[in-house]
Amino acid sequence: MAAIFSPSSPVISSSATTTACKTPTKPPHSSLFTSTKQSLTSLLTATLATTTLLTASPSLAEPAQTYHIYYGTAASAANYGGYGGNSDKKASAEYIYDVPDGWKERLVSKVEKGTNGTDSEFYNPKKRTEKEYLTFLAGFRQLAPKDAVLNNLALSDVDLQDLLASADKVASEEKKDDKGQLYYVYEIDGVGSHSLISVTCANNKLYAHFVNAPTPEWNRDEETLRHVHESFKTVQ
Repeated sequence: MAAIFSPSSPVISSSATTTACKTPTKPPHSSLFTSTKQSLTSLLTATLATTTLLTASPSLAEPAQTYHIYYGTAASAANYGGYGGNSDKKASAEYIYDVPDGWKERLVSKVEKGTNGTDSEFYNPKKRTEKEYLTFLAGFRQLAPKDAVLNNLALSDVDLQDLLASADKVASEEKKDDKGQLYYVYEIDGVGSHSLISVTCANNKLYAHFVNAPTPEWNRDEETLRHVHESFKTVQ
């Protein structure tokens, strides 16, 4: 009977105790969360790279206009083209001015040279009325008053007559180069066109350099047209 009533072993086993007291472990990160984080990182990296490329990419604007120098001889009609004179224009040049690369030269006839004094002319092949040209008259030792000079030039230039007749504004000023040579500078703003004119006297001649353009071309190419206008000068 004593064996029957002896204390029995504890009901809770060691394995159960261990399980009950075991500290729960932190569940692992979800693979979906990790994948999403990597995707966001890749997206941000790609966005930053694209932004950098767009910022550093070169401008798609048109390249800057380039020019070449024209050497004018202001030779008489008898010596036009080198006949009876020096055919090397650079060696015998009396004036120079810049010509935009891509512009074409219009050959001036002896008759035209002899009647209105046109010595050279270049034009934009995309718009022939956008042009620059030079006229000269012999027998002038000095410039007359500005208004008189402009009116006298118009006598032999029909286009200039029409431009002056319809002009909204005519501005004029005097300038001197680094050698002290005097130039008259005119700017004529017409209804449908614009003109820049530079006039000076040297070598006993009067030289007049014209830059003309219709208003749309003037608005588009003003920087180029002003450059060629300011590039004109006589060679002493």
